[in-house]
Amino acid sequence: MTIKEKLRSGKQITGTMLRISRSPAVCMLAKDAGFDFVMFDCEQSFYTMAELHDMFVMASALGLGGLLRAPDLTKEHVCRPLDCGACGVMVPMIETAEQAERLAGFTKYPPLGVRGYAAGGAGTGYRGGKPPEIMDAANGRVLAVAQIETRRAVDNVREIAAVGGIDALLIGPNDLSVSLGIPGDLENPLELEAIAHVAEACKAGGKYFGMHAGGGLLARFADKLDIAMCGSDTDLLAAAMRSTAVQCRALFNT
Repeated sequence: MTIKEKLRSGKQITGTMLRISRSPAVCMLAKDAGFDFVMFDCEQSFYTMAELHDMFVMASALGLGGLLRAPDLTKEHVCRPLDCGACGVMVPMIETAEQAERLAGFTKYPPLGVRGYAAGGAGTGYRGGKPPEIMDAANGRVLAVAQIETRRAVDNVREIAAVGGIDALLIGPNDLSVSLGIPGDLENPLELEAIAHVAEACKAGGKYFGMHAGGGLLARFADKLDIAMCGSDTDLLAAAMRSTAVQCRALFNT
């Protein structure tokens, strides 16, 4: 099942963000760990299109969702990853319905959007076919995610959630706390109220609700979440290295 099919079936999906991993083997590790998807961060990290292509092809072969966080809202940064095999794109700092409409348009083929037709490449598993069939299949498979990270976005969230072609809204809690004037205070009532407001807007607008956060904040909203993204490869490596270093040092303290 694709991640969109899992969401349609009512399954809550989980994943993590990748920032420094360059080997497609990381997709095998993520799949074996039990994740439904990985998201490659091109907003605050750097991947070439060639690297992303190989990652997305591997993820697809494993039945793992390969998503991308785009650096900004441009057709190039949304459409090219989809042609390289991404099954969805998230754009940060979406704040208005107009921006959400642009994102939806870039991710969908006509008549739903303006994505340029591409067949026979990674986006179609290197298979050809008839344009209407390919476009319909892609429109049903690709996930368009608006990242909600600012006070302005929260204020406009009902309009954003009403945009056709947007599949999910995903909270970025750290940037949201900065925008709310409470940087890093993720348990502040202002933060929690804003997150709850976004969750309610998703339910009203028929959109999937997601968040990229630590376990505590995810647990607080677990009954409302459809998409839970926790940590990143840098977090996971750092935690594992610290734990292993402690174990190694303990050998010499006995």
